[in-house]
Amino acid sequence: MKKRIILSLLVLALVFATGSAFAQGKGILNFGLSGNPDTLDPHKTSGTLTFQVLKSFYDTLIEPDTKGNLVPALAESWTASADSKTWTFKLRKDVVFHNGQKFSAKDVKATFERIKAKETASPKASEFAVIANIATPDDYTVVFTLSSAYTPLLASLASGWGAILPAELIAAGHNFASEPVGTGPFKFEKWVRDNKITMARNDNYWMKGLPKLLAVEFNIIPERAVQVQGLLSGAIEAVEFVDPEDLPVFEGNNKVVIKKELSSLIMVMGINHSRAPLDDLRVRQAISYAIDKQTVMDVAYGGGKVGHTFMDTGNAYYTDFPYYSYNPEKAKALLKEAGVGNKEFTIAVPQNYALHVKAAELYQQMLEKVGMNVKLQLVDWSTWLSSVYSGGNYDLTVTGHTGKLDPDGTLAGYGGGKYVKWMNAPVLEKIKKAVTISDFAERKKLYTEVLDTMAKELPHFYLGTSYRYGATRSNVVDFRMTPNIDTFDFRWTELK
Repeated sequence: MKKRIILSLLVLALVFATGSAFAQGKGILNFGLSGNPDTLDPHKTSGTLTFQVLKSFYDTLIEPDTKGNLVPALAESWTASADSKTWTFKLRKDVVFHNGQKFSAKDVKATFERIKAKETASPKASEFAVIANIATPDDYTVVFTLSSAYTPLLASLASGWGAILPAELIAAGHNFASEPVGTGPFKFEKWVRDNKITMARNDNYWMKGLPKLLAVEFNIIPERAVQVQGLLSGAIEAVEFVDPEDLPVFEGNNKVVIKKELSSLIMVMGINHSRAPLDDLRVRQAISYAIDKQTVMDVAYGGGKVGHTFMDTGNAYYTDFPYYSYNPEKAKALLKEAGVGNKEFTIAVPQNYALHVKAAELYQQMLEKVGMNVKLQLVDWSTWLSSVYSGGNYDLTVTGHTGKLDPDGTLAGYGGGKYVKWMNAPVLEKIKKAVTISDFAERKKLYTEVLDTMAKELPHFYLGTSYRYGATRSNVVDFRMTPNIDTFDFRWTELK
């Protein structure tokens, strides 16, 4: 690993020493990205890092503003029928795709038909399954008829997986996975795996005067030490976050700006319920009793708010349920009672997220102190997505779930398996019922019952919501992260 970091530093230094087109001060932002996207097709992924990249290539009908409120984007306005089953969207008339095709209602219709099609295999198709019919009475009007009321629809339309694609390319079977074509603020140029993704300003973007940058280059740098060195030298001008343990390196450095804020992440250790003895509640309780949450939050993630269920702690729907406070002796007793013995457990961790790796190391130490035999397995990000998250090939795993624009985006499908393989029919039914309710208090009552059960039965071990320490060079102005869904928004960003 040390040799790899040294090599990466040398390569980074060489790239910027040779004076390429990506020199500073030319309106081109060099961003440090922690890994490769799994695809560039917005309808075939559930990866947060992927959506962070795709935000610049695509637009959605509506989008969240800086406070998380849903506002017009490709749709200028929308209305709903009294029974909330008919939604009418009026579209902008001044939008073109990156290939020059004019945006219209047919693109919206083709996009959602593609998402819903079985051959697309979109992991987010269920969020749009309620759409029974899509009508286009004219070129700039789209009418969605729903089979039943579905409150999260607007949030789904505003999320990255609701990105609008051009109908002509959909019909032609275009390979969006390697060549994205949208209406977004930047046009795709090139993706060299494990190296960089480059994109250039869309001069015909529908938001006049935006984006302000000429281009953005995503430098794929899994090693945090290399990202830090890049920030210090100026070779990298912005990153999503820096590790808390690296913060002292930036003290007194007026060339780097650190921004601390509570994230919308839900930090968890996923537990595979399909593998004995993790299907035994006593073992999951023991895991929770064994871990000092505040210590892990502070040491691994640089602080945050400890939580006890599957919702980010700043969410309006969050309710705290501290059922299993730190108690190592109780953990030992439960493990003995469950007859765990010396069985080996493996924690699978995406190696490009150093914070998760640090948390996994702490979990390992704490679990071993109560008698569990625990090993760590570091995997690359694409393997984690395919084998761990999608394939279920793990015992325990450490990750952070991003917040969502609607609580259903976080909870949908739980109780019916998901990657933790947890089955609970009453929870699944309550989650399904909540999407038909628009009243906040009534919805929150149902979600509180769901979160209570999840806190008791522990599909995951819950740590809470961490702080994020974003970092940019001091010449970077107005780099934004989209509220709740943590995607990069470069439209207003400038280099001074």
